[in-house]
Amino acid sequence: MFDWWPVDVYDPDLEEYEQFALLREITRGFSSVVLFLIEFIREIFVGGVKTIVTFTSWEFIRENPWAVWPALPWTVVMGGTMILGFSLKGRGLAILAGIALSYISVFGQWEPAMQTLSFVLVAAPASVLLGLLFGILSFKFRTVETILMPLLNVAQTMPHFSYLVPVTVFFGVGDHAGAIATIIFATPPMIRLTLLGLKKVPEEVVEAALMSGCNNRQVLLNVLVPTARRDILIGVNQVIMQCLAMAVIASFIGAKGLGFNLLLALNQLRIGQALELGVCIVLIAVVLDKLSLAWANQQTDYFSDLGFAQRHKFSLIFAVFFALCILAAFLGQYIFKGGINYFYLIPHNQGITTEDFWQSGVDWMVENWYAGLQGFNRGLIVNVLQPMKAAFLGMPVSATFLLVMGIGYIVGGLRSALTVGGFLLFIALTEWWDRALITAYMTTFAVIVSATLGMIIGSLCAQNPFASKAALLVCDTLQTFPSFIYLIPVIMLFGVTDTSVLVAVIIYATIPATRYTIEGIRNVPPNLRDAGLMSGVSKLQMWLKIDLPLAFPHIMLGVNQTVIFALFMVIIGAMIGTDDLGQFILKALSDKQGIGNGLMLGLCVAFIGLAVDHLINTWAASRKTSLGLS
Repeated sequence: MFDWWPVDVYDPDLEEYEQFALLREITRGFSSVVLFLIEFIREIFVGGVKTIVTFTSWEFIRENPWAVWPALPWTVVMGGTMILGFSLKGRGLAILAGIALSYISVFGQWEPAMQTLSFVLVAAPASVLLGLLFGILSFKFRTVETILMPLLNVAQTMPHFSYLVPVTVFFGVGDHAGAIATIIFATPPMIRLTLLGLKKVPEEVVEAALMSGCNNRQVLLNVLVPTARRDILIGVNQVIMQCLAMAVIASFIGAKGLGFNLLLALNQLRIGQALELGVCIVLIAVVLDKLSLAWANQQTDYFSDLGFAQRHKFSLIFAVFFALCILAAFLGQYIFKGGINYFYLIPHNQGITTEDFWQSGVDWMVENWYAGLQGFNRGLIVNVLQPMKAAFLGMPVSATFLLVMGIGYIVGGLRSALTVGGFLLFIALTEWWDRALITAYMTTFAVIVSATLGMIIGSLCAQNPFASKAALLVCDTLQTFPSFIYLIPVIMLFGVTDTSVLVAVIIYATIPATRYTIEGIRNVPPNLRDAGLMSGVSKLQMWLKIDLPLAFPHIMLGVNQTVIFALFMVIIGAMIGTDDLGQFILKALSDKQGIGNGLMLGLCVAFIGLAVDHLINTWAASRKTSLGLS
């Protein structure tokens, strides 16, 4: 599938190859270390010989001592995760972990799931360590922060695919290349949250440490980092989510696991299997998200005086459970003689499956809803999308500059106008101006719909505490889904069209708009609402005259996130057929000269996001100041 990737397309006689030969040797040496770590972890979970699906007999091990490395039984991993969940947050998280891992195993997706997990277990710690290092350096040295901040802004607005282009050239393709691209992608939020946490440490705490005789190293390691622990651990949570978001994208450069199988299923239009695989990815994301957040929020009792058994009770429980699971797996080869050892490892695609059920459901929907869906699809494309696209493409370049810089001047004066003008000028000087306008048109349509839906849903839910909690829980859950998952149902319903991409974008981008609207309205000062009620205003007047104006700066920050979410999904939508910048980024992956084009295209997307980000943040800050909320 990946014969056309740029890893081996370089001709040794080419001058460019000679120039990069030494660098490529260094990077390939580094990538071999990453691949070793991935394979090492993978062999622990799924064994050294993939064809052995029953617990290996002692006779086989005696005769072939180096031929096999037995896998860790799936029951051990499930039990260990349940015990960890119970120790962090109690029964609910333990049950969630048990159900999720049981589903993955019973449906025969354990091996690809562990391949994905091994990928994350290498990329996430590397991203955390790099994030901690650069976050601490930024805190210690203002020059480092000044240099890093613009780079982080660009990195966090560049599409996922842009990271794959240089990685394939210097690191090849495979799990190691996917892990390296993921590390680059996942490190920026860790740097930001580490720096934020360290800056939030009160000066009095640092002064007290210095007065106690601590040196700089002790202040950093024993005072600053522990005090900033919660923000740092939230950064760890974000790193894990970013790694899983890249799991499907990294499969484009050969990373094995659930993402790779999901792409194959979609290529073969096996929607039922794609749904099963998508559920597995979502379950892993939800479990890791809940575990990492529970770890971040866990309180440590430094004054408790517990005995050895009390301090290590969960470790002791796991040791007993581990021994029982190993024994069960060993006995399973005799209980399930000649069949699958369900206590050890269910082979890939040998578990139960609901693919036929889902596929028949898809066929039924296509058969019964086809006319209505196609009518909606045609009406949207002909009456809305095509005229909007024509309007964007028909606008002269000078008019586009005048419009965008004019908005910048109104919002933030001359400085803002020049800033957004500079972003726009970079795009205009490339050959992809028209493609950038198509990206902008799709993003604009999606953001208008998403922001409107988010504000309406968020405003309605904010009126009731129970509805608010339920809506925020749904937002939390949906935000843990890797973005590619949203494409599966829309392909099923609308086929390969702009409508499919935009529906997926709208679903994904509505999440932050809803969340920030709820939080903004809930943060409106209660005394102002009470004053409104005493004045006899209706609920509609309360919403229009008090809630929205005061929450609007907060809501606009949600719209800012909506723009970023929408841009990411529009670019990812290129995988099912669009003619925006995303298509050219995908093309750059297959072009041996594509490293420069891929990075330039990524910067074009990033600068669209940064221009909008600057306008919204500037406007929100000015509104906060005028309302006396800053």
